[in-house]
Amino acid sequence: MDELKEIIEELDILIENHDYYAIKLLLKDLEPADLSIILEEFPKKIGTLFRLLPKDLAAECFVEMESENQEELLSSFTDNEIKEVMDELYIDDTVDIIEEMPANVVKRILYNSDPETRKIINEILKYPDESAGSIMTTEYVHLDENITVEDALKRIRRTGLDKETIYTCYVTSQDRTLLGYVTAKQLLLADDETIISDIMDKNIIFVHTHEDKEFVALEMSKYDLLALPVVDNENRLVGIVTVDDAIDVMEEEATEDIEKMAAMTPSDKPYLQTSVFDIWRNRIPWLIILMLSATFTSTIISSFDDKLAACIVLNAFIPMIMGSGGNAGGQTSVTIIRGLAIDEIRVSDVFKIILKEARVSFLCGTTLALATFVKILFIDYKLLNIFTPFYPNNVDILYFDPNVIRIACVVSLTILLTIISAKLIGCLLPIFAKKVKLDPAVMASPLITTVVDVLSLLIYIGTASLFLLI
Repeated sequence: MDELKEIIEELDILIENHDYYAIKLLLKDLEPADLSIILEEFPKKIGTLFRLLPKDLAAECFVEMESENQEELLSSFTDNEIKEVMDELYIDDTVDIIEEMPANVVKRILYNSDPETRKIINEILKYPDESAGSIMTTEYVHLDENITVEDALKRIRRTGLDKETIYTCYVTSQDRTLLGYVTAKQLLLADDETIISDIMDKNIIFVHTHEDKEFVALEMSKYDLLALPVVDNENRLVGIVTVDDAIDVMEEEATEDIEKMAAMTPSDKPYLQTSVFDIWRNRIPWLIILMLSATFTSTIISSFDDKLAACIVLNAFIPMIMGSGGNAGGQTSVTIIRGLAIDEIRVSDVFKIILKEARVSFLCGTTLALATFVKILFIDYKLLNIFTPFYPNNVDILYFDPNVIRIACVVSLTILLTIISAKLIGCLLPIFAKKVKLDPAVMASPLITTVVDVLSLLIYIGTASLFLLI
């Protein structure tokens, strides 16, 4: 980051001096991702700086830019400049850019694309947004099973420059049915006269075009793949998903889950590029729902006013009980949601999860209950001295007084039961959501906290009624 800062400062001086030759030398060896950050620091000069870059570097830098800057550049480009940039891009990157652009810019991009490219782009755009087909590229190396290694290497040299990856080559039949694959390592180490079918791996992992893109990313992560073939319903190879796209999918899904778990509607824009109105619109529905759901807790408290009035000190422990329950439920829900997201946990594991969380919740609940008991006896007994109905004349209460112990037992038992209930709810709600085809992330902390708050109050009042006879 310090190095980028120095480059930006140096570039600023060069721009002031109009030393464009030095600027060109400074920028030509930078990484595309770093270059996009640097160019975005000069919004008024971004077009000029971009035109100083070599064609291939300019295209790679363009892909890394934020959509707003891409739109600004495309709007300022001539038709010939648009064609030059788009010709350097891989198909999947072109599709991603088109999906972010307004209609007038999309029209210019398609107009300046050759008919074959335009056809491929339109085919990819037909796939659902969340599918493997929407993130695949058609630029891959495919080989015939009957050719020799020597011929395969010649083909790679001839066509590989325009392919997104040459490290994995796919073996197909005449009708493009996927038969297997060979790696660049296998080809380089094999004899020239070896037939491809003799060295290809037939145990190939693939996905279908309509498979969920999150599943695709998980498969690539699970098997450490650099690319994953995508086939149609007839098992014909139609494209591949590369690791860079899989990483993008995982980042998007993680961001979406975090936003849902924080009770927000997911946004498709970075925070600083999202307007205040859009942020308000994404947050306010959930805030209203959660606020209205909180009326359950106030209704319960109102319904048991007489019991709480009989022992006023009970009111003092309500926030602690509700907070502990919400925290415990939140811990479990986050663990289960993450496990479901990365396929560590399946819906069929529900009984194993319940058994494990029951044991964990008992240990956590018992620990917190003991800590609460000690806390009340040694710290909160003065509070009981002021409010307890058993001593109307405010006589000093010793912390070992039977009435103090009774209240400590009630609160501690409530904590134990609340923690057990909260953790079981925290594991069951996300699994239930997954079962009914909902995103488990919507069952995260805010919703679970609301449910646990209601339950903890009912447990508290029930326990107090039983042991304190109020």
